[in-house]
Amino acid sequence: MIKHLARLRLLTLLGGLLLAGICTAAPQTPAPYTEGDQYVTLPAPYQRYSPEGKVEVVEVFSYGCIHCAHFAPLAEQLRKSLPKGVVFKLMPAPFSEEWLPYARAYYAADKLGVVERTHLALFQAKFDQHYPINTLDELADFYASHGVDRARFMRIATSPEATEQLKKDFALLQKWQIGGTPTLVVDGKYRTAQVKSLQELVDLTQWLAKRELTGK
Repeated sequence: MIKHLARLRLLTLLGGLLLAGICTAAPQTPAPYTEGDQYVTLPAPYQRYSPEGKVEVVEVFSYGCIHCAHFAPLAEQLRKSLPKGVVFKLMPAPFSEEWLPYARAYYAADKLGVVERTHLALFQAKFDQHYPINTLDELADFYASHGVDRARFMRIATSPEATEQLKKDFALLQKWQIGGTPTLVVDGKYRTAQVKSLQELVDLTQWLAKRELTGK
């Protein structure tokens, strides 16, 4: 009788363990995005844009890029919707001689603290209102029309410090394997790749940022 009860207890225990195994083996929800398709994991060691401790989302862009102009309002929504612990940054891409003035202009605007109130306005002036904003002089005129001291803007935009920063940025863009804009990089680790729409670019970036935040 004692042996029979012991056998029953053993069978009950084994049954419970099997049931627990079945429960824990339930299929997981598949990831909504695919490595190597919508995004890629960059080679280690990962290099971030800044030493700030928060998870970092960097939009690589240019004021000369019409796709960046279309993405800019969505990027602003993305910036505001990122969870606590994630920071959004802009990084100009000096990919060509034509785009170099835009990168210098962003550097000066950032130093002068006017990016937040001029970023969308510059895209609108260039692509919606068709103002001739291509050279650094024309960019200086644009910022002057928004209350920025023109001489100070030009001094910062053409400074050796600006040139050195642009060289560092270009080297990082090469490490991140950036070939076009807009592209987003999360924590220097994940880079967006093939997306079907600008909205998918936003959704993908949010997913990668939350994934990295959870991992940290």
